[in-house]
Amino acid sequence: MRAVQDELRVTSAAAGRAAERPPRPAELAVIVPTFNERANVLELARRLVAALDGIAFEVIVVDDDSPDGTADLVRELALHDPRFRCLQRIGRRGLASACVEGMLATAAPCLAVIDADLQHDERLLVPMLEALRSGRADLVLASRYLDGTAVPGWAEQRRLASRLATRLVGALPRLRGLTDPLSGFFMLRREAFEASVRGLSAIGFKLLLDILLSAPEPLRVVELPYRFRERREGRSKLDARVAVEFLTLLLDKLVGAWIPARFSMFAAVGGLWVLVHLAVLALLHRGVGVDFLPAQTLATFGAMTFNFALNNELTYSDRRLRGARWLTGWASFCLVCSVGALANVGIATVLFLRDTSWLLAAIAGILVGAVWNYAVTGFLTWGSRGRGRAATR
Repeated sequence: MRAVQDELRVTSAAAGRAAERPPRPAELAVIVPTFNERANVLELARRLVAALDGIAFEVIVVDDDSPDGTADLVRELALHDPRFRCLQRIGRRGLASACVEGMLATAAPCLAVIDADLQHDERLLVPMLEALRSGRADLVLASRYLDGTAVPGWAEQRRLASRLATRLVGALPRLRGLTDPLSGFFMLRREAFEASVRGLSAIGFKLLLDILLSAPEPLRVVELPYRFRERREGRSKLDARVAVEFLTLLLDKLVGAWIPARFSMFAAVGGLWVLVHLAVLALLHRGVGVDFLPAQTLATFGAMTFNFALNNELTYSDRRLRGARWLTGWASFCLVCSVGALANVGIATVLFLRDTSWLLAAIAGILVGAVWNYAVTGFLTWGSRGRGRAATR
């Protein structure tokens, strides 16, 4: 604790010198999304104060209820330096949505997003701000790949995945010519943000991509190169879910106006249900010799459990259930899906008896069951009654 207090005194000394000057409205708001970044926030604060000397700025740390006490430390920092604020979110998860809430919480005309893990070079904030001041850009992004810059410390698999994703989105008309449209370090005018905000998907980590694709008119973009640093403290939040959320965001941008991206993911997971059901049934009935009826029953609940677990990790990763809530969520999911199965069979049977072709009757039953399962589990299992703590950002 003494070390923390010493760091706060160092940071607040700079704040004291700034306080001697007449207060000015913030020209720049730096949005910092956090989850379990207590080990980094004071060092980031020190670096931001040094890098933005002479600029009227504020820092809004948006914390997703970190169990390591990140929010408490930021509030303690704010007592020493009022340019720092903490927005702590309870029951809401996700980097993109955190940044959106932070941007909505400030009146600053220029908005920047920077990670708390010290991998982004805060010294680039001033050149980024100057590019916006010049009037030649609506948005400035810090590129990891411009002018031969590189990403040190990345495993070859991560490097290839990043390049592949960049090339994938780079084929979209609005993103052609950009070297790093998936950057998490950028700055934009408030007008550009407000024009895009109601069309944002706010899914996953790639808010910059979301903004570029949601803007009613193509934005004027300037790229500035920087060298991506290695993480000093804490654990990276990147895992398989990040890739899923990235694909979900792209899906939402392509078909979200007609079909919710979360429903598409829910339906895709549901499609695996049949394979799991048949595999378990074959193992129990044909392999072990269990009678068909108990084998079918066990296969049904096995497939439901698989479906619930995968949706919990992927489709509803921002509302992921843990511990006792996982068990109650599983029970509600099985109950809802049992009703959905009855609806599926009932609708298909009624249509078939009315001379509808067996294929159309079956498809109608499947659609009714899928929509029922998605709508009701979204509220009952993962809604306001069933939200649990996310394990990662």
